[in-house]
Amino acid sequence: MGEFICPWWLAYTFDNPIRRFFHNPGDMFRKYVKPGMTTADIGCGMGYFSIAMADMVEHNGKVIAIDIQQKMLDVLKNRAEKKGMANRIICRKCTNESLQLTEKIDFALAFWMIHEVPKPDVFFKQIHESLKPGGTLFVAEPRFHVSKSKYLSIIDEAKLAGFITLENPHVAFSYCSILS
Repeated sequence: MGEFICPWWLAYTFDNPIRRFFHNPGDMFRKYVKPGMTTADIGCGMGYFSIAMADMVEHNGKVIAIDIQQKMLDVLKNRAEKKGMANRIICRKCTNESLQLTEKIDFALAFWMIHEVPKPDVFFKQIHESLKPGGTLFVAEPRFHVSKSKYLSIIDEAKLAGFITLENPHVAFSYCSILS
C-alpha cells in the first residue's frame, strides 16, 4: 500500500453515526441516486455511503463498493449483512492501476479519496469510460486536508478525461463538484 492511503483503523474516526449530522447521504445524493440505478462508491472505506446508497437504489439497483484495502471491504461486508443490504452491494478490491470497474454505472461517488490516488488521470479516465450516458460523478475532497489549489488541479484532471462540471453543491467541510 502506498504512502497516500488512509489506514483502515483511522476510518473509524469519521465513519460513525455522528457523521450523519454533517454528511447525510439522503440529503446529499437524493438528486442523483434513484431506485434501480447501478452506482459505484469508489474508495468506499467501511461503507458509510455504500450502505446508504444501497437503500436508495432499492431492490432492483446495486452498489459497487470499491476499495484498495481488503480490511475496509471486510468491514463493509459485515455491516451490509447486518443492515440487510448485502445482496445489493458488490465489494471489489481495486489496485493502483485499475478500479476493477467492469459494469456501466449511472452514478459514481469519490468522497474524500482522490487526493490519495497516485494517478488521477488514469482514475478519471476509467470512471468516465464506465459512466452511462448522462451519468454523474460526485467528487468531494476535505477542506482541512486538501488545499483549494490542489482541489482545482484535481478537477482539471477530471476535465482532461472528458468531464464537465455541472454544479458545485455545498457539502460540509468539503470542496465538491458534480461532474458528467
